[in-house]
Amino acid sequence: MNIRRFIPFAFALTIVTLIAGLSACDELVTILSDDEMPAQLPDEIRIGIVLPFSGQYVTGPDDPLVQLYLNGFLLARDEINARQLSPPHLQFIIEDDQSTVEGALAAYNKLIHEDRVAAILGPASSTQVEMAFPVAEENQIVAIGASAAAQGLSAIGDYVFRVNQPVNTLIPRGVRLTHERLEYQRVAKLATSDDVYSVSADAIFAESLHALGVEVLTTEAVPLRAGDYTEPLTRIKELAPDAIMVSAQPSDMPDILIQARQVGIGADVPIIIPLLSSTEVQKAGEAAEGVITFAAWSIKADTPNNQAFVRNFRAKYESDPNLFSALAYTSVYLLTNAISDAGSIESDAVRDALAETKDFDTVLGRFSFDAVGDPVYDPVMLIVRDGGLEAFMVNSKNK
Repeated sequence: MNIRRFIPFAFALTIVTLIAGLSACDELVTILSDDEMPAQLPDEIRIGIVLPFSGQYVTGPDDPLVQLYLNGFLLARDEINARQLSPPHLQFIIEDDQSTVEGALAAYNKLIHEDRVAAILGPASSTQVEMAFPVAEENQIVAIGASAAAQGLSAIGDYVFRVNQPVNTLIPRGVRLTHERLEYQRVAKLATSDDVYSVSADAIFAESLHALGVEVLTTEAVPLRAGDYTEPLTRIKELAPDAIMVSAQPSDMPDILIQARQVGIGADVPIIIPLLSSTEVQKAGEAAEGVITFAAWSIKADTPNNQAFVRNFRAKYESDPNLFSALAYTSVYLLTNAISDAGSIESDAVRDALAETKDFDTVLGRFSFDAVGDPVYDPVMLIVRDGGLEAFMVNSKNK
């Protein structure tokens, strides 16, 4: 178990009201400056961003999913820098992890040893985070995984945190509520077998279903980016399950949904996929109708400043943000808040300020970190209706 060291706040958090329309936040964190700023803060605070711009997780550097993810980071940076009338300002150094563990490790080592960043945000995948976080821990550099959701990642060390809801929080709650609502008794599972997130999610599904006495008819294991899922989906269809649980990377979800409909799995059989975003829904089209997801954020959520975030994202990028945009956006604000509280970019001070984060207003809701660096806030349950993600109601039967 991690034991995080805590120090008293050296500097009070500065909160200011923004000029109308400047930021998604009615109140925005600023980094202390001028006579309030201790000498150790540079004019530019360098932060590493690690994302997959190439490799198996994306179709290329212009992949919509990675662009929405990156734009969440950039919007938060630009808001904070616009409000910060004098130095310091946030500077991003962005690295491509190439969708591989080796690429993530190379990115971390470059950012730490060559670029001398104050902190790192990313990578996106739990598989890479599992290997990269120990590098941050060994070098005593704060790292925040915005989207990684596999169980146990924050427990790797004291300098590592994450923003997305971990599967061991999301899935037991989601299974309990969907079981209460849908009353399924016999289910099938499909999961990619060579991906840390999917394996972790599938294991938590198994535990949660067993706890409710739900029979798992089969678990179909498929390779990451398999492309063709018709055989395992056909086997699932033949078993006539009451529901299907899928644990897979975003890049695989649209193909799985499209092919499920093609083999004859109808919308009357609920498909449940954690962390489904609007990007995958759009790619899957009509095949996504009726799919249920457990997630960290909703575009329609009435959380602090969320609708302003959505409006400003649309205005700047001419598209809606998705789940990963919101996670990225939140991670920048959490880090900046910690730097402001610490009055320093020194790793121990930032780490301790992050660990002390309690009830911080974000677009995800009131956000805290627990004792091991996992997030504490309320998740949401959504269902695909008419091509969009709507709130999934638990108190009445699905129509």
